Amino acid sequence: MEQNLRWGILGAAKFARQHMGPAIHAAQHNTLSAVATSSADKAAPFQALAGDIAVYTSYDDLLADPNIDAVYIPLPNHLHVEWSKRAARAGKHVLCEKPIALRADQIDELIALRNETGLLIAEAFMITHHPQWIYARDLLAQGAIGTLMQVDGVFSYNNAHDPQNIRNNPDFGGGSLPDIGVYTMGSTRFVTGQDPLEILSSDLVLENGVDVWAQVTAQFDGFKFSAVTSMRMAARQEMTFQGDQGYIRLTAPFNPSVFDQAQVTLHRPDMEVVTKRFPAENHYIRQVENFRNTVLTGADYPTPLEFSQGTQRMMDMAFAAARRG
Repeated sequence: MEQNLRWGILGAAKFARQHMGPAIHAAQHNTLSAVATSSADKAAPFQALAGDIAVYTSYDDLLADPNIDAVYIPLPNHLHVEWSKRAARAGKHVLCEKPIALRADQIDELIALRNETGLLIAEAFMITHHPQWIYARDLLAQGAIGTLMQVDGVFSYNNAHDPQNIRNNPDFGGGSLPDIGVYTMGSTRFVTGQDPLEILSSDLVLENGVDVWAQVTAQFDGFKFSAVTSMRMAARQEMTFQGDQGYIRLTAPFNPSVFDQAQVTLHRPDMEVVTKRFPAENHYIRQVENFRNTVLTGADYPTPLEFSQGTQRMMDMAFAAARRG
């Protein structure tokens, strides 16, 4: 019998209740074993999934449970580094929501702690576990669009009606770039295997100290990047990789099966279009299963901390460029 990885969740965030809790419960060879929350109402959905789940009223009590192997951390952004370190020091493997840190240099501490303890510490950058992104990366590597010239993307939603949302709070690490810029930037880095040479422009619209709209352009080796993220526009998401002989388009790149069906469309000369759809894939479940495989078999993890640090470094560069005007 294969060994199950036993999970605890620090906090009962809406995202954990709706997506990651069910994903851990559904993933093969993984067990949802504990949640830490002081709210009985928020604990109830987890208890409905796993009737024997342990409910703790403090995060430290959950971390002290010897029956927990790994923790998932969906806390506000400004708490990610602190609780990732606490969990690792308690001997737990860590899967922390993105962004795992608010500055690239903060991830140095996590890399050092990972290397010291031998534990897996990773950011929950779930999209790279979805086969649509692996397929898009393979198409580019195979030369399906010739020489890459341009990457452009957009990711937006509107939470103007919810001023108390932590994404609208600068004290909690809010803003569109920390929340969703990680996807447009990180997916580009994942598909191309490259880091930006420089930020060409960074135009931010601020409200209450957080960026609610951002347009970032960057120069990579051989191609340019341009993306818009916003928390004040209607929901939209799309990524396009355009070469001199065609382009690759993803129409539900970040929230497949929620925003729309996952599909990758390859556009070639002479109006040739090839579409591949992924109607049944769940990247949250795949993420949990890949995490478990790395912990228990030593398999390479698709996006280690060094990858996350590269994306955060690009975000840091964008913020620095915006400050320079």
